[in-house]
Amino acid sequence: MRSNRAVLCAGVSMAAALPVIAGALAIGIEAQAADVPARDTLAGSKPAWATAKADKGDASNADRVALRVYLAGRDANGLAAYAKAVSDPSSASYGKYLSADKAQSRFGATKAQVAAVKSWLTAAGLKVTGVAQHYVCVTGDVAAAEKAFGTQLHNYTEGSKTYRAPAEAATVPDSLKGAVLTVTGLDNAPHQPTHDDQLPGPDALFKNSGPFSSYYGSNIATTLPDAYGTKVPYAVEGYTGKQLRAAYGAGTYTGKGVRVAITDAFASPTIAFDAGTYAKKHGDAAWKTGQLKQVVPKNYTNTGPDDCGASGWYDEETLDVEAVHAVAPAAHVTYVGAASCQGDDLLDALSKVVDKHLADIVSNSWAGIEADETPDLAAAYDQVFQLGAVEGIGFYFSSGDNGDEVTNPANSAWVTAVGGTSLAVGKGDKYLWETGWGTEKATLSADGKSWTNFPGAFAYGAGGGTSKTVAEPFYQKGVVPDALAKANNAAGNRVVPDISAIADTNTGFKVGQTQTLPDGSQQYSEYRTGGTSLATSVIAAVQALAQEARGGKAIGFANPTIYSKFGSKLYHDVTDKPTGTDLAVARVDFVNDVDASGGLAVSVRSLGAHSSLSAVKGYDDVTGVGTPAHGYVDSYRSPLTR
Repeated sequence: MRSNRAVLCAGVSMAAALPVIAGALAIGIEAQAADVPARDTLAGSKPAWATAKADKGDASNADRVALRVYLAGRDANGLAAYAKAVSDPSSASYGKYLSADKAQSRFGATKAQVAAVKSWLTAAGLKVTGVAQHYVCVTGDVAAAEKAFGTQLHNYTEGSKTYRAPAEAATVPDSLKGAVLTVTGLDNAPHQPTHDDQLPGPDALFKNSGPFSSYYGSNIATTLPDAYGTKVPYAVEGYTGKQLRAAYGAGTYTGKGVRVAITDAFASPTIAFDAGTYAKKHGDAAWKTGQLKQVVPKNYTNTGPDDCGASGWYDEETLDVEAVHAVAPAAHVTYVGAASCQGDDLLDALSKVVDKHLADIVSNSWAGIEADETPDLAAAYDQVFQLGAVEGIGFYFSSGDNGDEVTNPANSAWVTAVGGTSLAVGKGDKYLWETGWGTEKATLSADGKSWTNFPGAFAYGAGGGTSKTVAEPFYQKGVVPDALAKANNAAGNRVVPDISAIADTNTGFKVGQTQTLPDGSQQYSEYRTGGTSLATSVIAAVQALAQEARGGKAIGFANPTIYSKFGSKLYHDVTDKPTGTDLAVARVDFVNDVDASGGLAVSVRSLGAHSSLSAVKGYDDVTGVGTPAHGYVDSYRSPLTR
């Protein structure tokens, strides 16, 4: 038992044994408390899962901790206010961005703040192991962490696991005068968003079977049972850049002169070859020297399949890079890989983009679940997003692929959350319609004459819903219906997504990637894919076109502008039954993901079929304000460029 706890327990025992002098003891305690320096509480530093019911008692005094103490900077309130002002088209400060250096000198931590934080941590018995622009790293034991942050660390059950966490919110000395924003590492639960030494090789081969449609409805499954009273088309083989550019009104814009960054974990060792091969095969502009860059850390961690599964992230990078180039073929793309899929490492990747202003548009195809998010890390993310907004950098995050579920960081009021649709592009690259992405799946019966339990169970779909932790941002007021905004709180909360694009894997995008064959050899191959990862990359690319349209002037944090265009013909107002009837496609897949030797699986996939969400006229929590229509890109043109 720790010495500080022994003192507390002794005090309680004494009060119980000597009730006649309890009043005197109380007076003494009050007098002593008055001499204790005041402390500031770090809101959100105690996880929601650290409940009294789950409490399993003290963490060991000797257990080791590794913490990041994030710095609030010299004017946190001023940072948020300036980020709003430069992002709001109705503000006199709109578009008056700062350089990365000026943003840091105006809002970053001072040398005196850093020195004070280091001194306090060292005095508590923690060892400073590194100082970065936004945080101080320390290690030590539990006892030292408790002393520094004025809280006790306990063990708690979370599901089938046991993790350490603060019993009360962490605090810091008032004498630091607000220098500390938050701390991470007091709890040791994993913070691993998903996409949906040496890195592993390419992931195992995956191929689509056929038959396919080359465009929506081009190949009807006449030999398969009806669905919703009619024959349905086979799923497309995979849309290409030409079809997506036509669907979302790219016109003659190419993203020339615009820099787009992509963040994910790790880095594909074959991305240059894959991206180049794909562009050549599908008529996209060839990559120019220096147009695609990778910025990666010196070392990686948590690469194994039981940790982050590094090779699984290669698919994500490949999709993001190829989709951005397909829609904005002249944009410069910088891939920034995180050292792992841990939240702190992904935040480092985002910070690298902001601190070095590597791009004006940042596509991020990874997400965690809001219910698992700890507000301490959310505060650190928001600081980086606000610094980005001040510099004219906009962040775009996927809303998730599990239907009625709010994800982070997409739930942040400082990023653009991207939802998903099922997209129908017809003959001649004509835009036909979109539904909200929600899929129900039914398999072919053994006799081939019907669909088993049609329309089947919900399989996947665009994430969305109302946050329980983030207040309603100013730009959503008057647009998002109260039924959504006030679903969890009478004062209103953030609702996601903000905007959307193609995501359904059944109407998805074709990608090309080097994969590992069953015999261990590696080979470039192509397959259809999707998810709100795809939607996010497509929207990032469309924003690159829009930035080119406005003469290269950065759009920055786009949400206030996106919502200001709501209700106009600049968006496709996406609903679940755009043709007035239920919609579906037929799919044939290899059972073993490689070839027909393992058999074929035949299914029908309903479109616009959600778990509990729905895409309706106006704003909705599947597609946001809708998808970009013809005229959207041109709407960003300034009077001087028209």
